[in-house]
Amino acid sequence: MDYIREFDIQLDKEHYYAGEKIEGTVILNTIDNFKLRTIRVILRGKAHVEWKVMLSGERRTVKDDQYFIDDRQVIWGEKNITTTIPILPRGVHKFPFRFSLPESSLPCSFESKPCCIRYYIKVTVDIPYASPPEGVKYFTIIGPHIDCMEEQYLKPQVQEDRKSTCCWCCKRGTLSLRCVLERSAYVCRESLKLKATIDNQSDEEVSLRVRLEQCCEFFIDRGVLGVGKELKHLVFEYRGSQVKPNTRTKWDSSNSLVMPPMPTTLVGICRLAQIYYVLTVSLDSSKEADLVHVTFPITIATVPFRIPNSNRFPSVKYEHAAAHVEGGQYIGPEFLLGQVYDGNEHNNREPVVLYKPVYVTVEKNEDATPQASHTRRPSHIPDHLVASK
Repeated sequence: MDYIREFDIQLDKEHYYAGEKIEGTVILNTIDNFKLRTIRVILRGKAHVEWKVMLSGERRTVKDDQYFIDDRQVIWGEKNITTTIPILPRGVHKFPFRFSLPESSLPCSFESKPCCIRYYIKVTVDIPYASPPEGVKYFTIIGPHIDCMEEQYLKPQVQEDRKSTCCWCCKRGTLSLRCVLERSAYVCRESLKLKATIDNQSDEEVSLRVRLEQCCEFFIDRGVLGVGKELKHLVFEYRGSQVKPNTRTKWDSSNSLVMPPMPTTLVGICRLAQIYYVLTVSLDSSKEADLVHVTFPITIATVPFRIPNSNRFPSVKYEHAAAHVEGGQYIGPEFLLGQVYDGNEHNNREPVVLYKPVYVTVEKNEDATPQASHTRRPSHIPDHLVASK
């Protein structure tokens, strides 16, 4: 509109946890008086899946939505105006609003080509006899609530596999791998706690290989069976040194396997998407891979591990997902502010990213061990999300 110089939506911060309050302000800077029915604010969170499939020889688009939050307010005017429409005088106007996020588990914000989970504030300025100006402000939800200190994640897991080239009663020719995973939940930037014992009684050299894989499953309720899509990405891979025949050795991950920033584990919360992680430890030879292997489920959490009975909390920050995993590879076109090409190569800059989700990480070189330095729990992590252990 010609008489609106500025229309902006400001939030008190860029990321929130379930149960928190969202406080913000709608700013209107006007250069003239004009009639204004209402200013409406909507808080919405939804998941959207969409991709193309072949049906009856035709390429069609299938899609589905799921809503997690749909709340609204009127911050100017009345919902049902039956009398004279009020006039907004010229000048700078600030209209505050406040929403309460539900206490229930909310899936994390997520961006990929087949699926996105987005949370946003939408403001509509209802002006009579004119197209109502609208503004949208996206923010990140840190969720679902997964605490590394939950008992199910603190139990050590032990897996073992072996392969023999002769009968089981003979140790000669046997290749065995025994792995102990100290805990199964981690916040990004934490180091994986894994120990392996390798007993190579075969006649060839083998090497240890550790790989973490991200598995994404997307669903659309269509017909009897529905439509699904699966994506897998290698998060990291580690290759150890050669283990000679007739030797036995032990390996400790120490701080060599660090979780990069990536989306939180998402299982059983969103009917359209699942995100989970699988750790595979194997022994390979020069001729054959995965001679023996074991697998562990790995959970990416939102509340980091703490030393039991300690009042200190690891220092937490928020980062974008790594570019090689789902959730960090794709940026929607609506979040890219492109540059106009004027014929000069040096002016052809990269597009500006307007919004990208963030995920919980611990500070680099800081781990929840007795030797690590810690700070008190940051104020931006709500008290009710940190259970006392």
